[in-house]
Amino acid sequence: MLYAVSYAFMDSINVLSIAVIVALGVLLPAGMYKKVTPLLVAGNWSGVFALALLVTVVFSGFGELMQKILDSAAFGLTLMAVGVITLLGTWISKGKPPAVVGRLLGGLQRPSPMTFWIGFGLGVVQSATSVPFFAGLIVLAALHPAPATLGVGVVLYASIALSLPIIAALLVGWVRIAPNSPIGRLFTKASRNTELLSKVAGYSVGVLLIVLGALGV
Repeated sequence: MLYAVSYAFMDSINVLSIAVIVALGVLLPAGMYKKVTPLLVAGNWSGVFALALLVTVVFSGFGELMQKILDSAAFGLTLMAVGVITLLGTWISKGKPPAVVGRLLGGLQRPSPMTFWIGFGLGVVQSATSVPFFAGLIVLAALHPAPATLGVGVVLYASIALSLPIIAALLVGWVRIAPNSPIGRLFTKASRNTELLSKVAGYSVGVLLIVLGALGV
């Protein structure tokens, strides 16, 4: 189960969602931020949860196969390969937030059903393009949980996978209320070094994937 939590935490290092939240904190009036961001985060969580539930139900139907995959050296080698690719991609990249952030902000100026669905889409895309997301669900399915336990596990998994964006949303809200507090100054300094933070996030995921892959070989 610890492995599943590790993969979920790696999935939470989501530069796109965090970049959108920080941009909202800069652009929106105080009254709008506290209305828009909870809807966005709720949609994001729902997207991650929906895909996680679907994938876990499918994987659970092949519990023995999932266990064989986990026990195989190929699983560990695949994680290590993805980790190396992640490191190389981070090294080559400029560490800047994706251009799509600016396009998404147009639909996030005020609270509406669209706010939720933009968050939902972010959650689905985040998960569907994340190797740690699927790796963690393979681990979860291989545990052969009872249906009730499976449901609770997926809820916790989605919550951990969204932990960093949720923390970012709370920190941005705190900075807006108390910009001169120690936390406010620290976060403001960090937000001015987005390229460095993106690099650190990418390298962290890459190293963790290599370590977990090596443990599984």
